Amino acid sequence: MRVSRLDVLYRKLLLSKFFTKGWGSPENMHRLFDFRHIISDRNSCYKLVPKDFPVNVINIVRRSDCRIIEGTFRSPFALHLPGLVPEEVQDCYFQMVLPLKWNSNYKPICIHLAGTGDHYFWRRRTMMAEPLLKNGIGAIILENPYYGVRKPKDQIRSSVHYVSDIFVMGGCLILECLVLLNWCERLGFGPLGVTGISMGGHMASLAASNWPKPLVLVPCLSWSTASSVFTEGVMSESIDWEMLQIQYETNKLYCDTLSKRCKIVDNPFACDLSRSVPEGALDLPIHLFDDLNVRNITPHQLIHFLNCSTNCRDITYKISSQTKQLLASREFALLNLLKEPPPIGYSKKTREIKRRTKEALWFMRGIMDECTHLKNFSVPYDTSLVISICATADGYVPRSGVSNLADIWPGVTIKYVDCGHVGAYVWYRKIFREAIISAFELAKKKMEPPSPSLYEI
Repeated sequence: MRVSRLDVLYRKLLLSKFFTKGWGSPENMHRLFDFRHIISDRNSCYKLVPKDFPVNVINIVRRSDCRIIEGTFRSPFALHLPGLVPEEVQDCYFQMVLPLKWNSNYKPICIHLAGTGDHYFWRRRTMMAEPLLKNGIGAIILENPYYGVRKPKDQIRSSVHYVSDIFVMGGCLILECLVLLNWCERLGFGPLGVTGISMGGHMASLAASNWPKPLVLVPCLSWSTASSVFTEGVMSESIDWEMLQIQYETNKLYCDTLSKRCKIVDNPFACDLSRSVPEGALDLPIHLFDDLNVRNITPHQLIHFLNCSTNCRDITYKISSQTKQLLASREFALLNLLKEPPPIGYSKKTREIKRRTKEALWFMRGIMDECTHLKNFSVPYDTSLVISICATADGYVPRSGVSNLADIWPGVTIKYVDCGHVGAYVWYRKIFREAIISAFELAKKKMEPPSPSLYEI
């Protein structure tokens, strides 16, 4: 998979660093892993949020072209896991953008979740909600946990302090979207949907998996897991891997306990298969892997795996006689491997750091898969209402070596724009909006107009 040079350059220009204080409390991670098994199942997750969960409207602004309703409510995640959510994050804030008059009996509403760095409401309102309003689609813009008015006082910009903050963020958004979807139903809106760009797209996918009815879902510039984003994409250069490695090695709760509670879902080397490795060529008794398939693996991937796995505490391997013969054959000649250039986004310094911190990298991949991989969550109720927009040269969200969305969610529509992550956001937002419009038109054909509500805003 090629990588956009614009993605690489843009990331190098940014000063933001992520996870500057480390992994987060091991005790908190245990609680998050336990709760993940509840919120990843649609039946158990849906029961966590009462249909009449209180939502407070605090302001209504009537403009010449629309109405803007501002509201707030307590995050259910903070109620279910007390002590894990910072005080500033516990209260949710949102803006609802509605037309002055609906042009049909349908009253479609789409929740817009934030991408990385998208603080407050103005960007999503201006670039997505207001243009969609011209097509009769209302919007709810939810302030992201750890962003804007929900940003902890000691946090700089979007730089969350701990890896565990990402999991708290995701858990909050899953339950908060259930609150808003139930509220919209009570108010007589429909069809309903959820969308987001980049991180917001993945959070939208997680949230949509827990709604027990047909729901429009348009994730833009996201894929099946966040693990590749932080371990392989250009964002990986914004992480202090050496600090994470030290924490991993010095705290046995990470390496001896937490690492055994998470599994890497995908074989990271089972992509772009060009050769067949004989059965039994590798014996990998690794608790981090789930259903590992090493029968098909490219020469470069195999050599890279062997080089990067030596002396790794939690990742051990044995080389069979077949593998030794295979490595000695012409197909695995080092000369041929050297013809393959390194990934564009990795500087020599970054590659050296990653070689020294391989245990931290594998642990990151394991915990990210545990808490964000779509295989660990329910399949959306109606995948025909899902349209995913991806970039062919996405340097932020690598797709090589991870599950294809179409395999996890049969029936989903996947469309591609021929550019990188940054370029797609700058030049192809119209494509994102067109996908949302198309999905809502399909939803209207599948459902009756919502019943009139006793409540009114």
